[in-house]
Amino acid sequence: MTEPDSPVPGSGDAAVRAAAERAETTRARNLPQWADLPIPNDTANLREGADLDDRLLALLPLIGVWRGEGEVVYPTIESQHFGQQVTFAHDGRPFVYYESRAWLLDDDGKVIRPAAREVGWWRPQPDDTIELLLAHATGVVEIFYGEPRTQTSWELATDMTMRTASAKEVNGAKRLYGLVNNGDLAYVEERAMVGQPLQPHTSAYLRRVAG
Repeated sequence: MTEPDSPVPGSGDAAVRAAAERAETTRARNLPQWADLPIPNDTANLREGADLDDRLLALLPLIGVWRGEGEVVYPTIESQHFGQQVTFAHDGRPFVYYESRAWLLDDDGKVIRPAAREVGWWRPQPDDTIELLLAHATGVVEIFYGEPRTQTSWELATDMTMRTASAKEVNGAKRLYGLVNNGDLAYVEERAMVGQPLQPHTSAYLRRVAG
């Protein structure tokens, strides 16, 4: 699996400045909040809502809403460009709520139509293992296990995949997430499906838009 790019040497000062500039617009943004909800709202902003459970510290850099663009490739499909929004949020308990929404883009960057959706839960364990449960709108459910590679990168691989009768064949997947350059989020995913061996499938570069 290809690892996200490392920070550019000597770019530390520029990265700090860029992060500070982005924070001016992202720090005041969060998920929609329900004032009459009798339990804590989910929050994707560490400045608001419930305190982050200490057991989630290994995932702290991910908390937020991220948006950007990526590419999907596979031998059985035509390569496509897509936009994506990813949310990592919590409600004070020791798990992270995850949601991803994607949309296909044309060569000019205009939206063609909504695309893949997935939701799930990141569950860090005392031994630093991360359990990840994902459900896809296509009828596939996956259980990943992984661990932090560094303080700002995380690698996971499927232990089990299940699918409905109408879903396409999926046999396994690997994902690598990492903060890169100016604190942006990049990931790459490999998949084994529809008779093909494990190989690159999607990658994206996302910038923080809330949190």
